[in-house]
Amino acid sequence: MFISLARNRRSIRKFLNKKVESEKIDLMIEAALRSPSSMGRAPWEFIVVEDKDILKGLSEAKIHGSGFLKDAPLAIVVCADPKSSDVWIEDASIASTFIFMQAESLGLGACWIQIRDRNHGNGITSQTFIVNLLNLPEHLKVLSIITLGYPDEKKAPHQKETLKYNKVFLNTYENSYYQ
Repeated sequence: MFISLARNRRSIRKFLNKKVESEKIDLMIEAALRSPSSMGRAPWEFIVVEDKDILKGLSEAKIHGSGFLKDAPLAIVVCADPKSSDVWIEDASIASTFIFMQAESLGLGACWIQIRDRNHGNGITSQTFIVNLLNLPEHLKVLSIITLGYPDEKKAPHQKETLKYNKVFLNTYENSYYQ
């Protein structure tokens, strides 16, 4: 059930040195390709990265929060074409989430690395850095990188009592859904 995936899902940043099987990669890509998109435009495109040198390069894509990528066995770079949809960010975010949750269902760990509106450093955006590294066409925008692999860390699920139920309202903002 989906709720059990959601309950157990945690961002994993340490991975075993073990290749992810092509069958599992295919399932994650299928999940992404089945994700909903506004008016069925499917503006997203995906780059599956297994090459260690490219993964190391991607680990330098932004100033903070991508360094652990160098030790991941796999990443999927999620891009989209803004000209094909004005809601490309939302569509690519949904596809990223589908990859993330499919990974969880396969016993893989995953972590979302935000790229859009981030900086590589030295006056270069993360977008420009990745475009150059992966030879992406200029019209594509990079939303995220999803790191994937067999977890080499165990994190306890977030406890239900820690969920922010105070942020849920009924009908109008002043009426808490949960009393």
